[in-house]
Amino acid sequence: MRDILHCDMNNFYASVECVLNPALRDYPIAVGGSEDDRHGIILAKNYIAKSFGVATGETTWQARAKCRDLIIVPPHYDAYMKYSRLAREIYARYTDMIEPFGPDECWLDVTASEMLFGTPEHIADEIRGAVKSELGLTISIGVSFNKIFAKLGSDMKKPDAVTVLTPENFRQKAWPLPVGDLFGVGRATQKTLNSYGIYTIGDLANYPEISLKYRLGINGVRLKAYANGMDESAVGFSGIREPVKSVSHGTTFTQNLCTADDVRSGIFYLSESISHRLYSIGRYAGVVSLWVKSPQLQVVQSQSRQHTPIRRAADIASQACRLYDANTPFDSVRALTVGVSMLTDENAPMEITLFNDTAKTEKLDKLDRAVDSIRCRFGTDKIKTATSMNVRCLPGMQTLSGADIAFARE
Repeated sequence: MRDILHCDMNNFYASVECVLNPALRDYPIAVGGSEDDRHGIILAKNYIAKSFGVATGETTWQARAKCRDLIIVPPHYDAYMKYSRLAREIYARYTDMIEPFGPDECWLDVTASEMLFGTPEHIADEIRGAVKSELGLTISIGVSFNKIFAKLGSDMKKPDAVTVLTPENFRQKAWPLPVGDLFGVGRATQKTLNSYGIYTIGDLANYPEISLKYRLGINGVRLKAYANGMDESAVGFSGIREPVKSVSHGTTFTQNLCTADDVRSGIFYLSESISHRLYSIGRYAGVVSLWVKSPQLQVVQSQSRQHTPIRRAADIASQACRLYDANTPFDSVRALTVGVSMLTDENAPMEITLFNDTAKTEKLDKLDRAVDSIRCRFGTDKIKTATSMNVRCLPGMQTLSGADIAFARE
């Protein structure tokens, strides 16, 4: 039998903000986007704000209506990633089998660690104490014999707690909980299960499998197995990461873009960031995609497959602009996202055509590498192209990058 921990840092974004500014600790605070920049969404909140009913995902004006003294601070993603890394360094003292699930959560397999560090519950208590004393953050840890129940355990008691679910007690502790608490049961699935009279994890565990399969397919069978403690999925080794399969950058503008030149400047700005990412991971892209949102919140998505893989900002922007000209019916634009996928290794052989100017391509590639090197050393704002300098109405850019997506979950 395995010994699995699920570590979940409590109110992670908001807690880090309180570490950065201890004066905030005794006040209701939330991390959110700027209302002026039209990013007025609550990303995280502390327990004081939660007691007023402030919820992750609602708008800032909704949150202020519940708590007039709410302090809203902008997100500091670099700090969140720093504390996420420091927490994982603490986990690594006990095992190298660490599987991240966002910046604030990790599964740990401590099966082989017991002889060195004691029981799984003792290890969990030591980790909890170390995170609190060294980082100033609290953490809830679930201890169980599989990943599903370990995660369930970390959610059962917050903040700063350890919960143990064993083969002997999980029916008593887990089965009375709402079925929506089980990992893999989202809002839509919970609504469907409720319509069949399944309200608790125990109801799901005891529901006829043939009926679940008929109504929910293989997913229903899988969820019933989870409810009965049957999960054999392994915890990954520390340092092993899924290969990046796509990179996409997007932003909502402070004012709607009403001219084609403004849109093209915005596309080029986003494409530069994507190009930087591709150079840093040593990849070329085979598909360019564009998402355009209108002021009425309508979204048009289009994509183009490349005959020859690309990664230069000018090439990515050129393809994205063609997609915009060919597929977008809007008179003005509220938000843009540029993405690339079908990534290939830079050392992989590439097919070239008779019309490829290989010498020119290599020269431009060296130029882009030099620019990228300057940005890495001195900052992205130290060297800019004329096109990207023309970007107007641009707030802080939001980043969605393949396996490196930064979660805003509480």
